[in-house]
Amino acid sequence: MIDFHCHLDLYRFPEIAVEDADKSGVYVLCVTTTPKAWTKTLQLCANRPRIRTALGLHPELAHERQSELPLFEHFAPETRYFGEIGLDGSPQWREAQQTQRKVFDAILKIASDLGGKVLSIHSRRAVDEVLEALGRKPSAGTPVLHWFSGTQAQLGRAIDYGCWFSCGPAMLRSDNGKAIARRLPRHRVLTETDGPFALEGSRPLQPKDSWQAVSMLADIWEVPIEEIQDTLRNNLRSLVQSDVQS
Repeated sequence: MIDFHCHLDLYRFPEIAVEDADKSGVYVLCVTTTPKAWTKTLQLCANRPRIRTALGLHPELAHERQSELPLFEHFAPETRYFGEIGLDGSPQWREAQQTQRKVFDAILKIASDLGGKVLSIHSRRAVDEVLEALGRKPSAGTPVLHWFSGTQAQLGRAIDYGCWFSCGPAMLRSDNGKAIARRLPRHRVLTETDGPFALEGSRPLQPKDSWQAVSMLADIWEVPIEEIQDTLRNNLRSLVQSDVQS
């Protein structure tokens, strides 16, 4: 199983979440929301062979934490993964969008200067702006659009750009999410949960719940679950290569 976007450090009991993910055998990308969270989260996930920690600065926090960009740059060489990063065009963040763009551009430059990273990207109501920013820094790395919710036209542009996509149960329950999933290039898809923010009822999704997304993709694509599992494993190996434990 693969959970390529999960906030292990933000569960009510992070140590238990990490232990459960480790015992479940899930490959987890633990994304962070601020550079100041990096060191503690890295320690939280240390010595877990299937868990990797990404360095992030969430767009919803960009206006509060832009002063942490030097810290982001300081820690950047320590990881192959940046996330959660990106832009959010929701109305409540309208006044912060200029700062978001400044922060995202700076992060993409850092990634480019370091030879490229795997990027777990937030693009809610900002797909066009995210793609424009990526186009300005094409050497920033491999973009993985987390919980994509754009239009079909935006999806086409993201596919043409070469983006990857991480899909979770919460995304795939909606009609729009299913329609998006039907068009995704299957060799560029991974599963995620976005726990603890994504819920099943009132329960935060755990990394092991990524199996639900596997089952949903099997239904949407009309192929056996075993084929989905093989595809996802091959995709993960292709994306991160030597960083995957067998």
